[in-house]
Parts: sequence; structure tokens; C-alpha cells
Amino acid sequence: MRIKNYFWALGTAALLLAGIAGRTSAQNRDTQAQHVVSPDELSQDAARPAQSRQADEDSVRELLKTGEGREALQRAKVDYQRIDKAMAQMSDEDLAKIGSRAREAKADFAAGAIGRTLLIVIILIVILAIVLSVVF
Repeated sequence: MRIKNYFWALGTAALLLAGIAGRTSAQNRDTQAQHVVSPDELSQDAARPAQSRQADEDSVRELLKTGEGREALQRAKVDYQRIDKAMAQMSDEDLAKIGSRAREAKADFAAGAIGRTLLIVIILIVILAIVLSVVF
């Protein structure tokens, strides 16, 4: 009789363990199947804001390095390094707005939609916006 009870207990324990092991392996497979976004996509998404910020900074720098940009800096009596440092302190939103305006001004000037004088005025406004965003 003792042996029969022992086998009952052992059999029940084996069935319970098999059920638990089967359930956890199924859960692991379900969890892996549920990942919609791969780790590569996550890292790309994480890098996107930094890339966007860098593109905005580059747009402003390109505009300021043109002949009209240098002239606007001289008229405003502002050093390029000061503007460059100020851009680093700006918020992403402010820099995105100014970067967008810089790209538009450069495209409009290249297309002939605006003249040299108006481009200089726009660059002066960009410079003023950068300086004011850092001060305030």
C-alpha cells in the first residue's frame, strides 16, 4: 500500500511539473512573438532626435557660413562662435524652428524667390532668435 501511495504522489508531482514547464515555455514563445519592434528599430528611434538636432544645427551653420550670413554676423556685431555655442544651449523645439527657417530661406534664395537684402534680414532675425532664446 505504501508503494502505491508513493507512486500516486510521484506521478501527481511529475504531472504538475510537466504542466508548469509546458506553460512557461509557451509563455516564453508568446512573449518573443509579441515583440513588434526589433532592437535595431528601437536604437534607430532613439538616435533619431539626435540626428534631427544635428541636421537643424547644420542647416543654420550652412546659412551663416554663406557670404550673406557672414555679412549679417558683421552687421549684428556677433561672433560666429557665440552663435555656435548658443545653438548648443537651445531646446530641440526652438532649434527645429530655426533650422526649418534657415532651410526655407536658403531654398528661397537659391530659387530666386528672395533677394540678397531680404536674405540678410532673415539671417539677422535667425541670429537674434538664437541669441534671445539663450538669454531668456
